[in-house]
Amino acid sequence: MENALADLAHALRERLAAIRDEQSRRNEAKHIARLRAVSEKIDKLQEKLPWPVDPRLAHYLQRKSYDKALEYLERVIAASGT
Repeated sequence: MENALADLAHALRERLAAIRDEQSRRNEAKHIARLRAVSEKIDKLQEKLPWPVDPRLAHYLQRKSYDKALEYLERVIAASGT
């Protein structure tokens, strides 16, 4: 389970990096493709999470509240010591 959570957290960080990348935004088509690819990756990782998924995490992911999902995952990962 920890690997699934860590992989999802990594993908969420990747998405945030893409959003913040000023240079990437200069090429709109490439930027949109990058965001679409990482969003699809997040969706696939979300589907692979073992059940039951914590209701808070499920809520954040369903609402696409990725900042909150990442904060939650970082707390869980830190608490597990991985």
